[in-house]
Amino acid sequence: MASAPAQPTLTFPAWPQAGEEEREGLLRALDQEGWWRNGGGEVDSFEREFAELHGAPYAIATTNGTHALELALSVLGVGPGDEVVVPAFTFIASSLAVQRLGAVPVPADVHPETYCLDVDATARLVTPRTKAVMPVHMAGQVADLDALAELAEATGVTVLQDAAHAHAARWHGRRMGEFGSMAAFSFQNGKLMTAGEGGALLLPDEESHRQAYLRHGCGRPPGDRVYAHLTQGSNYRMNEFSAAVLRAQLTRLEEQIAVREQRSRQLEAALARIPGVVPQGRDDRCDVKSHYMAMVRLPGVQPERRTAVVDALNAHGIPAFVGFPPVYRTSGYWQGPYSGDADEIGKRCPVAEEIGGDCVWLHHRVLLADTATVDRLAEVFAEVVART
Repeated sequence: MASAPAQPTLTFPAWPQAGEEEREGLLRALDQEGWWRNGGGEVDSFEREFAELHGAPYAIATTNGTHALELALSVLGVGPGDEVVVPAFTFIASSLAVQRLGAVPVPADVHPETYCLDVDATARLVTPRTKAVMPVHMAGQVADLDALAELAEATGVTVLQDAAHAHAARWHGRRMGEFGSMAAFSFQNGKLMTAGEGGALLLPDEESHRQAYLRHGCGRPPGDRVYAHLTQGSNYRMNEFSAAVLRAQLTRLEEQIAVREQRSRQLEAALARIPGVVPQGRDDRCDVKSHYMAMVRLPGVQPERRTAVVDALNAHGIPAFVGFPPVYRTSGYWQGPYSGDADEIGKRCPVAEEIGGDCVWLHHRVLLADTATVDRLAEVFAEVVART
Protein backbone atom coordinates (compact mmCIF):
# COMPACT_ATOMS: atom_id res chain seq x y z
CA MET A 1 0.00 0.00 0.00
CA ALA A 2 1.30 3.43 -0.93
CA SER A 3 2.19 5.59 2.02
CA ALA A 4 0.01 8.61 2.77
CA PRO A 5 1.36 11.92 1.52
CA ALA A 6 3.41 13.85 4.00
CA GLN A 7 1.42 16.29 6.06
CA PRO A 8 2.47 19.94 6.02
CA THR A 9 5.03 20.66 8.70
CA LEU A 10 5.19 24.40 8.24
CA THR A 11 2.66 27.22 8.33
CA PHE A 12 3.29 30.59 6.73
CA PRO A 13 1.39 33.87 6.82
CA ALA A 14 -1.55 33.93 4.43
CA TRP A 15 -1.50 35.92 1.22
CA PRO A 16 -3.20 38.20 0.33
CA GLN A 17 -3.38 39.98 3.65
CA ALA A 18 -6.22 42.34 4.45
CA GLY A 19 -7.59 44.22 7.41
CA GLU A 20 -10.05 46.90 8.36
CA GLU A 21 -8.32 49.33 6.01
CA GLU A 22 -9.43 47.29 2.99
CA ARG A 23 -12.97 46.92 4.35
CA GLU A 24 -13.24 50.64 4.98
CA GLY A 25 -11.88 51.39 1.52
CA LEU A 26 -14.37 49.09 -0.18
CA LEU A 27 -17.26 50.69 1.68
CA ARG A 28 -15.91 54.13 0.85
CA ALA A 29 -15.89 53.19 -2.84
CA LEU A 30 -19.33 51.59 -2.57
CA ASP A 31 -20.84 54.75 -1.14
CA GLN A 32 -19.59 56.96 -3.97
CA GLU A 33 -21.83 58.13 -6.77
CA GLY A 34 -19.76 56.20 -9.32
CA TRP A 35 -17.73 53.00 -9.29
CA TRP A 36 -15.46 53.83 -12.23
CA ARG A 37 -12.61 56.30 -12.18
CA ASN A 38 -14.58 59.08 -13.83
CA GLY A 39 -17.27 58.89 -11.16
CA GLY A 40 -15.22 58.46 -7.99
CA GLY A 41 -11.99 59.46 -6.32
CA GLU A 42 -10.22 56.23 -5.35
CA VAL A 43 -8.27 55.72 -8.58
CA ASP A 44 -7.14 59.34 -8.66
CA SER A 45 -6.01 59.14 -5.04
CA PHE A 46 -4.23 55.83 -5.54
CA GLU A 47 -2.35 57.14 -8.57
CA ARG A 48 -1.08 60.13 -6.60
CA GLU A 49 -0.05 58.00 -3.62
CA PHE A 50 1.65 55.31 -5.72
CA ALA A 51 3.53 57.90 -7.79
CA GLU A 52 4.66 59.72 -4.63
CA LEU A 53 5.97 56.53 -3.01
CA HIS A 54 8.01 55.74 -6.12
CA GLY A 55 9.30 59.23 -6.81
CA ALA A 56 7.45 59.65 -10.10
CA PRO A 57 5.64 62.77 -11.32
CA TYR A 58 2.65 60.74 -12.56
CA ALA A 59 1.04 57.31 -12.47
CA ILE A 60 -1.81 55.68 -14.38
CA ALA A 61 -3.68 52.77 -12.78
CA THR A 62 -4.59 49.93 -15.15
CA THR A 63 -6.54 46.71 -15.31
CA ASN A 64 -3.40 44.57 -14.89
CA GLY A 65 0.36 44.62 -15.25
CA THR A 66 0.40 43.23 -18.77
CA HIS A 67 -1.87 46.05 -19.88
CA ALA A 68 0.44 48.54 -18.15
CA LEU A 69 3.26 47.25 -20.36
CA GLU A 70 1.05 47.40 -23.47
CA LEU A 71 0.05 50.95 -22.60
CA ALA A 72 3.68 52.00 -22.14
CA LEU A 73 4.70 50.45 -25.45
CA SER A 74 1.82 52.21 -27.16
CA VAL A 75 2.90 55.56 -25.71
CA LEU A 76 6.39 54.85 -27.08
CA GLY A 77 4.90 54.32 -30.54
CA VAL A 78 5.83 50.64 -30.76
CA GLY A 79 3.98 48.90 -33.56
CA PRO A 80 4.16 46.20 -36.24
CA GLY A 81 7.70 45.39 -37.31
CA ASP A 82 9.38 47.19 -34.42
CA GLU A 83 11.65 45.25 -32.09
CA VAL A 84 11.74 45.30 -28.30
CA VAL A 85 14.52 43.50 -26.44
CA VAL A 86 13.16 41.46 -23.52
CA PRO A 87 14.86 39.10 -21.07
CA ALA A 88 14.89 35.50 -22.21
CA PHE A 89 14.17 34.45 -18.61
CA THR A 90 10.99 36.15 -17.42
CA PHE A 91 7.26 35.57 -17.11
CA ILE A 92 5.88 35.55 -20.63
CA ALA A 93 3.78 38.70 -20.12
CA SER A 94 6.91 40.73 -20.89
CA SER A 95 6.94 39.17 -24.35
CA LEU A 96 3.17 39.03 -24.84
CA ALA A 97 2.77 42.77 -24.32
CA VAL A 98 5.13 43.34 -27.24
CA GLN A 99 3.43 40.73 -29.37
CA ARG A 100 -0.03 42.20 -28.81
CA LEU A 101 1.08 45.36 -30.58
CA GLY A 102 2.37 43.38 -33.56
CA ALA A 103 5.97 44.07 -32.62
CA VAL A 104 8.78 41.54 -32.31
CA PRO A 105 10.08 40.54 -28.84
CA VAL A 106 13.81 39.84 -29.12
CA PRO A 107 15.00 37.68 -26.20
CA ALA A 108 18.40 38.55 -24.70
CA ASP A 109 20.33 36.49 -22.19
CA VAL A 110 20.31 37.25 -18.47
CA HIS A 111 23.00 37.66 -15.83
CA PRO A 112 23.90 34.36 -14.10
CA GLU A 113 23.83 35.89 -10.60
CA THR A 114 20.92 38.34 -10.64
CA TYR A 115 18.82 36.69 -13.41
CA CYS A 116 18.24 40.21 -14.80
CA LEU A 117 18.83 41.37 -18.36
CA ASP A 118 22.47 41.08 -19.45
CA VAL A 119 23.24 44.54 -20.83
CA ASP A 120 26.17 43.40 -23.00
CA ALA A 121 24.01 40.70 -24.57
CA THR A 122 21.29 43.28 -25.08
CA ALA A 123 23.65 45.71 -26.82
CA ARG A 124 24.53 43.05 -29.39
CA LEU A 125 20.86 42.73 -30.34
CA VAL A 126 20.06 46.41 -30.91
CA THR A 127 19.25 47.11 -34.57
CA PRO A 128 17.72 50.04 -36.46
CA ARG A 129 14.34 48.39 -35.78
CA THR A 130 14.81 48.40 -31.98
CA LYS A 131 12.39 50.79 -30.30
CA ALA A 132 12.84 49.82 -26.66
CA VAL A 133 14.67 47.64 -24.16
CA MET A 134 12.57 46.09 -21.38
CA PRO A 135 14.55 45.08 -18.29
CA VAL A 136 12.68 42.98 -15.72
CA HIS A 137 13.60 43.54 -12.08
CA MET A 138 13.60 39.82 -11.34
CA ALA A 139 12.21 38.93 -7.91
CA GLY A 140 12.77 42.56 -6.86
CA GLN A 141 16.47 42.59 -7.79
CA VAL A 142 16.73 45.76 -9.86
CA ALA A 143 18.40 45.36 -13.26
CA ASP A 144 21.57 47.34 -13.99
CA LEU A 145 19.91 50.70 -14.64
CA ASP A 146 23.29 52.47 -14.84
CA ALA A 147 24.49 50.36 -17.76
CA LEU A 148 21.06 50.47 -19.39
CA ALA A 149 21.09 54.28 -19.27
CA GLU A 150 24.47 54.26 -21.02
CA LEU A 151 23.12 51.89 -23.66
CA ALA A 152 20.09 54.09 -24.21
CA GLU A 153 22.25 57.17 -24.62
CA ALA A 154 24.59 55.41 -27.07
CA THR A 155 21.89 53.85 -29.24
CA GLY A 156 18.84 56.07 -28.86
CA VAL A 157 16.62 53.21 -27.70
CA THR A 158 14.20 53.76 -24.81
CA VAL A 159 14.29 51.86 -21.52
CA LEU A 160 10.93 50.57 -20.28
CA GLN A 161 11.10 49.00 -16.83
CA ASP A 162 9.04 45.89 -16.19
CA ALA A 163 8.81 46.45 -12.44
CA ALA A 164 6.10 43.86 -11.75
CA HIS A 165 8.29 42.43 -8.96
CA ALA A 166 9.85 45.68 -7.75
CA HIS A 167 7.34 47.65 -5.69
CA ALA A 168 9.25 50.18 -3.55
CA ALA A 169 12.64 48.85 -4.69
CA ARG A 170 15.62 51.20 -4.93
CA TRP A 171 18.82 51.39 -6.98
CA HIS A 172 21.59 53.53 -5.51
CA GLY A 173 18.94 55.02 -3.24
CA ARG A 174 16.80 56.06 -6.20
CA ARG A 175 13.21 54.90 -6.54
CA MET A 176 11.85 53.33 -9.71
CA GLY A 177 10.12 56.55 -10.73
CA GLU A 178 13.30 58.63 -10.51
CA PHE A 179 15.09 57.37 -13.63
CA GLY A 180 13.24 59.32 -16.31
CA SER A 181 11.73 56.16 -17.79
CA MET A 182 8.34 54.51 -17.59
CA ALA A 183 7.95 51.63 -15.13
CA ALA A 184 5.10 49.10 -15.19
CA PHE A 185 3.83 47.30 -12.08
CA SER A 186 1.45 44.41 -11.41
CA PHE A 187 -1.03 43.92 -8.58
CA GLN A 188 -2.02 40.35 -9.46
CA ASN A 189 -3.00 38.14 -6.54
CA GLY A 190 0.51 36.93 -5.72
CA LYS A 191 2.27 40.28 -6.02
CA LEU A 192 3.74 42.34 -3.18
CA MET A 193 0.56 44.40 -3.01
CA THR A 194 -2.62 43.21 -4.64
CA ALA A 195 -6.25 43.74 -5.48
CA GLY A 196 -6.52 40.31 -7.13
CA GLU A 197 -5.68 41.95 -10.44
CA GLY A 198 -4.48 45.41 -11.42
CA GLY A 199 -1.48 47.33 -12.64
CA ALA A 200 0.12 50.76 -12.74
CA LEU A 201 2.41 52.70 -14.99
CA LEU A 202 4.80 55.36 -13.70
CA LEU A 203 5.34 58.22 -16.13
CA PRO A 204 8.23 60.70 -16.23
CA ASP A 205 6.60 63.83 -17.66
CA GLU A 206 3.36 65.60 -18.46
CA GLU A 207 3.24 64.63 -22.14
CA SER A 208 3.75 60.91 -21.54
CA HIS A 209 1.06 61.07 -18.85
CA ARG A 210 -1.33 62.82 -21.22
CA GLN A 211 -0.77 60.19 -23.89
CA ALA A 212 -1.14 57.32 -21.40
CA TYR A 213 -4.34 58.79 -19.99
CA LEU A 214 -5.86 59.10 -23.47
CA ARG A 215 -4.83 55.61 -24.52
CA HIS A 216 -5.98 53.89 -21.34
CA GLY A 217 -9.52 55.26 -21.87
CA CYS A 218 -10.16 54.57 -25.56
CA GLY A 219 -8.55 57.84 -26.59
CA ARG A 220 -10.93 60.11 -24.66
CA PRO A 221 -9.62 63.18 -22.81
CA PRO A 222 -10.65 63.98 -19.20
CA GLY A 223 -14.21 65.25 -18.97
CA ASP A 224 -15.07 64.25 -22.53
CA ARG A 225 -18.84 64.30 -23.22
CA VAL A 226 -18.83 64.22 -27.02
CA TYR A 227 -16.88 60.98 -27.70
CA ALA A 228 -13.76 62.81 -28.80
CA HIS A 229 -11.45 59.85 -29.43
CA LEU A 230 -8.19 61.75 -29.95
CA THR A 231 -5.98 58.71 -30.49
CA GLN A 232 -6.13 54.93 -30.62
CA GLY A 233 -6.19 53.00 -27.36
CA SER A 234 -8.21 50.53 -25.34
CA ASN A 235 -10.03 50.32 -22.03
CA TYR A 236 -7.28 49.75 -19.49
CA ARG A 237 -9.00 51.68 -16.68
CA MET A 238 -8.86 50.41 -13.10
CA ASN A 239 -12.14 50.38 -11.16
CA GLU A 240 -12.73 52.20 -7.89
CA PHE A 241 -12.96 49.07 -5.71
CA SER A 242 -9.54 47.81 -6.78
CA ALA A 243 -8.01 51.22 -6.17
CA ALA A 244 -9.54 51.39 -2.69
CA VAL A 245 -7.99 48.03 -1.78
CA LEU A 246 -4.63 49.03 -3.21
CA ARG A 247 -4.57 52.26 -1.21
CA ALA A 248 -4.80 50.12 1.93
CA GLN A 249 -2.19 47.65 0.64
CA LEU A 250 0.18 50.53 -0.04
CA THR A 251 0.23 51.53 3.64
CA ARG A 252 1.84 48.20 4.63
CA LEU A 253 4.23 47.77 1.71
CA GLU A 254 7.45 49.27 3.05
CA GLU A 255 7.12 47.63 6.48
CA GLN A 256 6.56 44.23 4.86
CA ILE A 257 9.55 44.70 2.57
CA ALA A 258 11.75 45.47 5.57
CA VAL A 259 10.67 42.16 7.18
CA ARG A 260 11.28 40.27 3.94
CA GLU A 261 14.77 41.73 3.68
CA GLN A 262 15.69 40.48 7.16
CA ARG A 263 14.26 37.01 6.57
CA SER A 264 15.79 36.84 3.10
CA ARG A 265 19.30 37.33 4.45
CA GLN A 266 18.64 34.54 6.93
CA LEU A 267 17.13 32.16 4.35
CA GLU A 268 19.72 32.78 1.64
CA ALA A 269 22.58 32.07 4.02
CA ALA A 270 20.97 28.81 5.14
CA LEU A 271 20.09 27.63 1.63
CA ALA A 272 23.60 28.43 0.36
CA ARG A 273 24.97 25.86 2.81
CA ILE A 274 22.96 23.06 1.17
CA PRO A 275 25.00 21.07 -1.36
CA GLY A 276 23.62 21.55 -4.87
CA VAL A 277 21.55 24.65 -4.02
CA VAL A 278 22.57 28.12 -5.28
CA PRO A 279 20.44 31.14 -4.23
CA GLN A 280 19.89 34.07 -6.58
CA GLY A 281 22.75 36.53 -6.26
CA ARG A 282 22.58 40.20 -5.30
CA ASP A 283 23.86 43.40 -6.81
CA ASP A 284 24.57 45.64 -3.83
CA ARG A 285 23.67 48.72 -5.89
CA CYS A 286 20.10 47.51 -5.39
CA ASP A 287 19.93 48.83 -1.84
CA VAL A 288 16.24 48.00 -1.41
CA LYS A 289 15.33 44.64 -2.92
CA SER A 290 11.61 44.04 -2.64
CA HIS A 291 11.81 40.21 -2.60
CA TYR A 292 8.87 39.11 -4.71
CA MET A 293 10.32 35.60 -4.71
CA ALA A 294 13.06 33.64 -2.98
CA MET A 295 14.80 32.04 -5.97
CA VAL A 296 17.39 29.26 -6.04
CA ARG A 297 19.01 27.11 -8.68
CA LEU A 298 19.62 23.36 -8.55
CA PRO A 299 22.38 23.15 -11.18
CA GLY A 300 22.25 20.01 -13.28
CA VAL A 301 18.83 18.93 -12.01
CA GLN A 302 16.68 16.92 -14.42
CA PRO A 303 13.12 18.12 -15.10
CA GLU A 304 11.47 15.17 -13.36
CA ARG A 305 13.57 15.63 -10.22
CA ARG A 306 12.95 19.38 -10.10
CA THR A 307 9.20 18.76 -10.26
CA ALA A 308 9.52 16.13 -7.53
CA VAL A 309 11.43 18.58 -5.32
CA VAL A 310 8.74 21.21 -5.79
CA ASP A 311 5.98 18.69 -5.08
CA ALA A 312 7.72 17.53 -1.91
CA LEU A 313 8.20 21.10 -0.68
CA ASN A 314 4.51 21.80 -1.23
CA ALA A 315 3.62 18.64 0.68
CA HIS A 316 5.44 20.19 3.65
CA GLY A 317 3.41 23.38 3.34
CA ILE A 318 6.12 25.36 1.54
CA PRO A 319 4.72 27.34 -1.44
CA ALA A 320 7.26 26.31 -4.08
CA PHE A 321 7.16 26.54 -7.88
CA VAL A 322 9.35 25.64 -10.84
CA GLY A 323 11.00 28.60 -12.52
CA PHE A 324 9.87 30.21 -15.76
CA PRO A 325 10.91 28.52 -18.99
CA PRO A 326 12.74 30.80 -21.42
CA VAL A 327 10.03 32.80 -23.18
CA TYR A 328 11.04 31.43 -26.58
CA ARG A 329 10.54 27.85 -25.32
CA THR A 330 6.79 28.42 -24.85
CA SER A 331 4.03 28.02 -27.41
CA GLY A 332 2.88 31.55 -26.58
CA TYR A 333 6.06 33.08 -28.00
CA TRP A 334 5.32 34.50 -31.44
CA GLN A 335 7.64 33.19 -34.12
CA GLY A 336 7.72 36.42 -36.10
CA PRO A 337 9.61 37.22 -39.27
CA TYR A 338 12.75 38.32 -37.39
CA SER A 339 12.48 36.25 -34.22
CA GLY A 340 14.20 33.02 -35.30
CA ASP A 341 13.41 29.57 -33.97
CA ALA A 342 13.81 28.52 -30.36
CA ASP A 343 16.99 26.52 -30.81
CA GLU A 344 18.70 29.39 -32.59
CA ILE A 345 17.69 31.83 -29.84
CA GLY A 346 18.81 29.34 -27.21
CA LYS A 347 22.35 29.37 -28.62
CA ARG A 348 22.68 33.06 -27.72
CA CYS A 349 20.95 32.65 -24.35
CA PRO A 350 22.92 29.91 -22.54
CA VAL A 351 22.28 31.35 -19.06
CA ALA A 352 18.52 31.56 -19.61
CA GLU A 353 18.59 27.99 -20.90
CA GLU A 354 20.22 26.83 -17.66
CA ILE A 355 18.14 28.90 -15.24
CA GLY A 356 14.92 28.02 -17.06
CA GLY A 357 15.70 24.36 -16.46
CA ASP A 358 16.98 24.36 -12.88
CA CYS A 359 15.34 27.29 -11.04
CA VAL A 360 12.93 26.84 -8.12
CA TRP A 361 11.22 29.71 -6.37
CA LEU A 362 9.32 30.25 -3.14
CA HIS A 363 6.47 32.71 -2.73
CA HIS A 364 7.34 35.88 -0.80
CA ARG A 365 4.97 35.06 2.05
CA VAL A 366 7.61 32.65 3.38
CA LEU A 367 9.69 35.77 4.09
CA LEU A 368 6.98 37.15 6.37
CA ALA A 369 7.30 34.19 8.74
CA ASP A 370 9.13 34.29 12.07
CA THR A 371 12.81 33.42 12.26
CA ALA A 372 12.23 29.94 13.67
CA THR A 373 9.95 29.05 10.78
CA VAL A 374 12.49 30.32 8.26
CA ASP A 375 15.17 28.15 9.90
CA ARG A 376 12.87 25.13 9.70
CA LEU A 377 12.10 25.91 6.05
CA ALA A 378 15.81 25.68 5.24
CA GLU A 379 16.07 22.38 7.13
CA VAL A 380 13.13 20.92 5.22
CA PHE A 381 14.57 22.19 1.94
CA ALA A 382 17.85 20.40 2.69
CA GLU A 383 16.00 17.18 3.61
CA VAL A 384 13.92 17.28 0.43
CA VAL A 385 16.89 17.92 -1.85
CA ALA A 386 18.90 15.14 -0.19
CA ARG A 387 16.24 12.44 -0.54
CA THR A 388 14.38 13.39 -3.76
